[in-house]
Amino acid sequence: MSDRSAGLAPSRVTAVLGPTNTGKTHLAVERMLGHASGMIGLPLRLLAREIYERIVRQRGASAVALITGEEKIVPPRPHYFVCTVEAMPLERSVEFLAIDEIQLVADPERGHVFTQRLLHARGRFETMFLGAGTMEPLIRRLVPDVEIVTRDRLSTLSYAGSKKLTRLPRRSAIVAFSTDRVYAIAELIRRQRGGAAVVMGSLSPRTRNAQVALYQSGEVDFLVATDAIGMGLNMDVDHVAFAGLRKFDGRRTRWLHAHEIGQIAGRAGRHLRDGTFGVTAEAEDLDPDLVEQVVEHRFDPVEAAEWRNARLDFDTLPDLLRSLTVTPGRSGLSLTAEALDETLLRRLIKDEEIARIGRSRGAIMRLWEACQLPDFQKTTLDEHARLAKDVFHALTGKRGRLNDDWMAPRFAFVDRDDGQIDQLSARLSAVRTLSYIANRPDWVHDAQGWRDRTRALEDRLSDVLHERLTARFVDRRTTALMRTLNVRDDTFAGVADDGEVTVEGQVVGQLEGVRFQMEKGSSALEDRTLRQAAVRAVTPEINRRLGRLASEPDEAFSVTPDGSVLWRGVLTAQVMATPQGADPFSPSVRLLGDLGPTPARERAQRRIEAWLASEAGRALRDLRRLRQAVETGALKGLPRGVAFRLIEAGGLIDRREVERDLAALSQVERRTLRSFAIRVGVHSIWLPGLQKPRARHFAQAFVAAPLIPATPDLIPAPVETPSPRLLSAHGLRLAGRWLAQVETLEKMAELRAANHGRLSDEALTELGWNAAQAKQVIAALKTERARQPDKPGVQPRPVKDSPFAALAALTETPPARPRRRRPRRKAKA
Repeated sequence: MSDRSAGLAPSRVTAVLGPTNTGKTHLAVERMLGHASGMIGLPLRLLAREIYERIVRQRGASAVALITGEEKIVPPRPHYFVCTVEAMPLERSVEFLAIDEIQLVADPERGHVFTQRLLHARGRFETMFLGAGTMEPLIRRLVPDVEIVTRDRLSTLSYAGSKKLTRLPRRSAIVAFSTDRVYAIAELIRRQRGGAAVVMGSLSPRTRNAQVALYQSGEVDFLVATDAIGMGLNMDVDHVAFAGLRKFDGRRTRWLHAHEIGQIAGRAGRHLRDGTFGVTAEAEDLDPDLVEQVVEHRFDPVEAAEWRNARLDFDTLPDLLRSLTVTPGRSGLSLTAEALDETLLRRLIKDEEIARIGRSRGAIMRLWEACQLPDFQKTTLDEHARLAKDVFHALTGKRGRLNDDWMAPRFAFVDRDDGQIDQLSARLSAVRTLSYIANRPDWVHDAQGWRDRTRALEDRLSDVLHERLTARFVDRRTTALMRTLNVRDDTFAGVADDGEVTVEGQVVGQLEGVRFQMEKGSSALEDRTLRQAAVRAVTPEINRRLGRLASEPDEAFSVTPDGSVLWRGVLTAQVMATPQGADPFSPSVRLLGDLGPTPARERAQRRIEAWLASEAGRALRDLRRLRQAVETGALKGLPRGVAFRLIEAGGLIDRREVERDLAALSQVERRTLRSFAIRVGVHSIWLPGLQKPRARHFAQAFVAAPLIPATPDLIPAPVETPSPRLLSAHGLRLAGRWLAQVETLEKMAELRAANHGRLSDEALTELGWNAAQAKQVIAALKTERARQPDKPGVQPRPVKDSPFAALAALTETPPARPRRRRPRRKAKA
């Protein structure tokens, strides 16, 4: 594009130079829209798409064209062209032309393209170059008539030092220099901070925009990116953290230059908001001199621009190679190193078939075009050379085009959206290659149709990739909860009728009674966040429920055999039981959950304990009455000792333990025991009222032991001997290797008595035993001895840990007096 036109003044050439966040790109867009036509070249397809969408919103889609290597949106009569620098249609004449990031003239791979634009691309009325201040001396040397405009940064940039990844402030961008490293950091951020968006240059614009929107909306507070964010991508970043200071530049792994650090760090802060930068993870702390350069934007000037001869000779292959090695012959320009297209050319011309075909000027031009095919898939040189060779053969074949037979199988190979992130990314890269080919109308038969198909496939794969990235690196629930912790007044939280607790639309747990069951988080961070959000969401409701519980009538409560206290059918507290059996008349409970004020919880706990005590008086009425008689002294002498044994054991004892006392009871004392509903059987002494279902279930709640099934059959005895109160609570007796119901043993005694001490087959069937079991039980009841007193007439001391140990003093009875024997009278002779 010539810088002069007939009858017109020469184009005004301006270089707007300065650090990041100076509004250079915004200025260029505004200047372009002030002209009737314009064109702007940008360094990234991502940035081109962003600028294109901005102008479309202002002027409409019919006025703007987007042209990149892989994408062309060209309306019939566009006024403005937004392009990548390599794809700029310089044959079109426009009033305004701009090149962004002009300092890339020094880039080893792409610099020669930017240099060509700097030297030759001009708008009819105005030309503008945008870039870093390091370009000023070189631009003055290469463009003598240039007008330099310097702009200062709108906000300050300061160094924040080194911070752990888990300590980075919100609205931070973490920069890494490999895909694997980006993914690893994003995964750590998800586990520790809730989630991160991912931005890389290899992402399609659609995926990148969706990820940036995820960050911009505040759904996540962290962005993990490659150095692609240094090229003008505008985001609300307050802090930039370098996770490394070395990068692979295509040839070698090297340390970042100072101006590269400044370009990336400058993304922190926007407009008038200040920003900070620092290092994190394994990156070493920055040298103070380097920090000073970045903060003050003082970098070494660019000394030379990469240059390659744009007037190539296509007469013969040797002429083409020779024209690529022509030196610039001008100060400030440096012959660029051998690029990928030149490497492919030198490799392919060694092929005899290609050398034979490439004898005409047209074939040589086609070969050079095929060599310029970008390697989006980052394959090996051999694979990329095979692809370029296939394209060349198709272009020089009979049809001179890539037909459907060539495109269809390659398209079908990538036309699927299953798989994980790496597989989707690889397919997207392959689609980019097909899109690049489809956007060459002189290459492909039905180019427009293939452009539409590749564009639709790229959009579909981009959406799926965004979903996969979000699913892997974003915990939406944790990020939503963390956001609510910072905005207390606007938090939406509630408890549904079914007890489901939600915060900002995210289910965080279930409220049952006064206990909040928090859903398990996937990380320690999520657990902490859930806990804090739950406290704010459910504490008011729990306070209200605790107040209701403390004033409820007895009918609202119930208890299960395992000691669970239910409030209106919902588990609310647990009986504090012991292996020896807790005192049901002085119960202690543990209120479930830990939310709510302590006074309210204590009132609720006391209400449940009061209900349990009154319920014990109803369910264990006979035991309560017997205990009161012992405590008040209504029972005296030998009946008191038998009663204490029953109380201590929970209402059921082996008759043999008190056989001596029973033998010494008078008829009046026996009637006294019967008046307290005590039954004296052949093998046991017990309170039948305690063997009713309600009483049993209540008594079992106070014994900290596994529940024993209620069955009339014999139950194998456990290895560890059960406590007396556990046996009493289930109405069981221990008989050797078996546990048997007390009523069953008495029935067995009745059957034996009716059959002269034996059990018939009919009796065994009625009992549900076999002969061997009956023999073992009868033998145990005959030979097994319960603990006996050390001295006649003195009762044994109760177990120390028994809840009735305080009654021990009441049970001691004086020794029985020996009976006097009358002397025999001598018989009269």
